[in-house]
Amino acid sequence: MLIVVGFVIVLLAVFGGFVLQDGHLAALFQPYELLMIFGGALGAFVIGNDRKAIGLTWRSLPMLFHGSRYTRELYMALMALMFDLLTKVRREGLMALENEIDAPYESPIFTKYRIILLDDHLMDFITDYLRLMVSGTMNSYQLENLMDNEIATYQEDADIPVQAIHKLADGMPAFGIVAAVMGVVHTMGSIGRPPAELGGLIAAALVGTFLGILLSYGLVAPLGSLLHRRHQEVVKALQCVKVTLLASMNSYAPTIAVEFGRKVISATERPTFAELEGHVRQLKSR
Repeated sequence: MLIVVGFVIVLLAVFGGFVLQDGHLAALFQPYELLMIFGGALGAFVIGNDRKAIGLTWRSLPMLFHGSRYTRELYMALMALMFDLLTKVRREGLMALENEIDAPYESPIFTKYRIILLDDHLMDFITDYLRLMVSGTMNSYQLENLMDNEIATYQEDADIPVQAIHKLADGMPAFGIVAAVMGVVHTMGSIGRPPAELGGLIAAALVGTFLGILLSYGLVAPLGSLLHRRHQEVVKALQCVKVTLLASMNSYAPTIAVEFGRKVISATERPTFAELEGHVRQLKSR
């Protein structure tokens, strides 16, 4: 919704200002200029990216048109889930988690937190590292290094579509200039026409530069920045799980381990200690 609102603000500000200057919107409607800009930019995008980058970019686009999943509600559920799992470990030992992580979608602990079950990436991260902890073959330093490597790999893959979109945006002003030059060439080839017609051709040529810049900085580049933000939210959630599990491996009580994880959450989504404690107690009473 915010994307649509932002697009509307950009278009109203730019075209509204043009109309207030007694400009004629019909003069800005240049479909052939748009064809050259979009077609040229799309072709350059295909040339400059392999199948992996194109596929990642295509699959990442739906993330832009949904609100953030990583809300205070999700973090409350995540911290409560980690508390329940670590409490079970404290009471019954790590082996007690074997059934929980082998079939998490049937687990009485995991199924209390539907919002977490819907996040496949987060679920895989939690269950994979709990499984390694149950195996007992890795110490906390080795596990931390492995977690860091996985998060770094995710960030590298997440940067691929972000960079692709930014390069697409960077190329649009240049293709706008190309469209404008082509318009000037067309104008010079029509030099024998009346001045009024030549003025219209020159105006149409200049629209190419305008559209290239507007589409780049007003529409496409902001999508790349938003996609980067969406991927950073995923990374933040993974880091929260990482810190909590490592604190548990270093023999901290579940309450303290969860507090370690809570401190990693961004301030805008981070629940207070009292809120989280009350939420856990409420779930226990059910």
